[in-house]
Amino acid sequence: MKHILLTLFIAGLTFSSCNGQTKNTQTKEPAKKETKMKTIHLNKIDFLKKVANYEANPGEFKYLGDKPALIDFYADWCGPCKAIAPVLEELAAEYDGEIYIYKINTEEEQELAALFGIRSIPSLLFVPMGEEQPQMAQGALPKPALKEAIDKVLLKK
Repeated sequence: MKHILLTLFIAGLTFSSCNGQTKNTQTKEPAKKETKMKTIHLNKIDFLKKVANYEANPGEFKYLGDKPALIDFYADWCGPCKAIAPVLEELAAEYDGEIYIYKINTEEEQELAALFGIRSIPSLLFVPMGEEQPQMAQGALPKPALKEAIDKVLLKK
């Protein structure tokens, strides 16, 4: 498990810089009636209700969700954060009903960023179900690496 995240971390460092190019990934498809899951922005109050109530359980991370989660710690000014944002939106739709993808703005939620020791962004926290502890990865990981981590760490595929 740690080997996977170490590999993802190294891959993330490789792909974490924005080179100024933009890619239009939008395609014209007929509108679908189904509403696909989108990333969910969290503030401290939402985090305490949906993820972990660290005020009630200091020193213990007890996940409150009913599905595994991926939490993106980001900032609006961060180039790599902007680069990974559309990928996370795509993954939220692809894994609709299987996982939650949360986003926490480190500029607005400094207490949460400090709680997790966020020193560089984007930082991604993988929160599996059960007794396993969350695992952190840093950098704007490419979509295939994120899918592999979601499948292996969160969904145990």
